[in-house]
Amino acid sequence: MEVFCNNKIPLFFVVLLATLTSLAQSQGTRNGFYQTSCPRVEAIVQSAVAAADRANAGVPPGLVRMFFHDCFVNGCDASILLNGPSTERTAPPNSLLRGFEIIDAAKTELERVCPGVVSCADILALAARDSVLLAGGIARWAVPLGRRDGLVSRAADTANLPAFNDAVDVQIRKFAEKGLNAQDLVTLSGAHTIGTAACALFSYRLYNFNNTNGPDPSIDQAFLPTLRNLCPNGGDGSRRVALDTGSQNRFDNSYYANLRNRRGVLESDQVLWSNPTTQRLVQRFLGVRGLLGLTFNVEFARSMVRMGNIEVKTGTQGEIRRVCSAIN
Repeated sequence: MEVFCNNKIPLFFVVLLATLTSLAQSQGTRNGFYQTSCPRVEAIVQSAVAAADRANAGVPPGLVRMFFHDCFVNGCDASILLNGPSTERTAPPNSLLRGFEIIDAAKTELERVCPGVVSCADILALAARDSVLLAGGIARWAVPLGRRDGLVSRAADTANLPAFNDAVDVQIRKFAEKGLNAQDLVTLSGAHTIGTAACALFSYRLYNFNNTNGPDPSIDQAFLPTLRNLCPNGGDGSRRVALDTGSQNRFDNSYYANLRNRRGVLESDQVLWSNPTTQRLVQRFLGVRGLLGLTFNVEFARSMVRMGNIEVKTGTQGEIRRVCSAIN
């Protein structure tokens, strides 16, 4: 089912604008934050993301994951970007993150145009949005801005990040701890309609799942040979595989169809089909008859704004870094 309808986009904008404005006012961020202090901020970030996409289209989708990992650890404060021993960036869950150079490129240009004004946290929020827009099929949404950069980054704090092998109940709990609900979980998981995952994150499902010497029974048996060919037993764990088979470069709802067809690559994705609550939400994105439908692009924008306001630092909290990888 196609969920994107051009003649509805104006209505989407009205709904999104009202939602974003309400969320921004309640959380301390707001639309148009840099309107006078750095009016070119969005164009500069968008240009950096587009340039990276031209060089390697596989990199920008990773910015959504980076934003997710930043927000879920001490809030959306760009602490994921800090370099140094035992920082978040060095923790195992973040070892495969990509796209740091995109944020650095945008920050360098912004420091030239409006020095000391735009936070790295806001750059990351905008870059995550722009990486989605590059994949098409979704209306542009406003990103409330005004975050400040955090001063603390500890690898130990990443222990409770949602993981690639988390059960559904664990995922729901981790999202709830950040003020997000099951619908946000299913919606934001839909970001996997673009991008890739390393074989190391799911190959255990293909050969020796739960020490059974066999594959995860939730994998479609017709799909198993494809995954095994891409990720041979004992092969290169860093090899990357599309998360949304058949539609990896387009932002659409086919990710949910793959879950229904037992073709989710990550265990944390596929288990969304095994739980009655999350399965019902997947079905709503697919437009199953008898259920109130959900429009993916509208809901994704809404959930991204909600996530982007987790524990934000504003006002005099934190700082505005001159270099995103180091505290001033």
